[in-house]
Amino acid sequence: MRVSPFLAVSLLLSLSVPASAQEWIEYVSKEDRFTVNFPGQPKVTQTTYVSQYGAELPARVYSVENGPRRYSITVADYSQIEKLLRARAEKCSAKTEGCYGGTGFSGIGHWLLDFHGAIVHATSKFLERDAKVTQLNWNTYYSVGGHQMHLTNRDGSRTMAGIYMHMQKLYIIEGTVPARDPLPALFQQSIGWIDEKGANIRYQSLYHHAFPTPPRGNPPGEINRN
Repeated sequence: MRVSPFLAVSLLLSLSVPASAQEWIEYVSKEDRFTVNFPGQPKVTQTTYVSQYGAELPARVYSVENGPRRYSITVADYSQIEKLLRARAEKCSAKTEGCYGGTGFSGIGHWLLDFHGAIVHATSKFLERDAKVTQLNWNTYYSVGGHQMHLTNRDGSRTMAGIYMHMQKLYIIEGTVPARDPLPALFQQSIGWIDEKGANIRYQSLYHHAFPTPPRGNPPGEINRN
């Protein structure tokens, strides 16, 4: 059968585009209260996330792998951080600052430092990798502030990551693609926040977990995106 030039080009293009590019879905997790675009239905794995001061927190990893392309969101629940670190502090043989904490803004067991520093601690774990950090900056998505990072890994692949804290949950959003691929910006920039009923959340000013929650609604001058 003779293949026309137009059909041949179309077939070539279809073969060169990863299958995942045609399978992106909007994924909603009411349990962990976020929405994101994944290249397919993610696998959900229960795990444990260790905080800066050693608290073992329940966490879930939502992940999709397609060959060398990897996309994941790790959600760690910090709602029990005070209880866990207080309980450990009570076992200290002496109530010193190093073991017990409780002075200044540290909180008993250093739970306040742990909670407020969650984004920085998660960021530090990326800095420990065998990779070159090409970008690290403060960023916001739908008024929730956090860190955004770009890394070039030893094998030439590139990682785009975001770390945010919302409603006592830490979100670590990570996409890794081969060197020849565009950065996984679609995945990174599609994150959204929802309430217990699944409705989109937007704040009138910056949300940061160390400060009181601002009123909900669009920031002044912005149109309603919900």
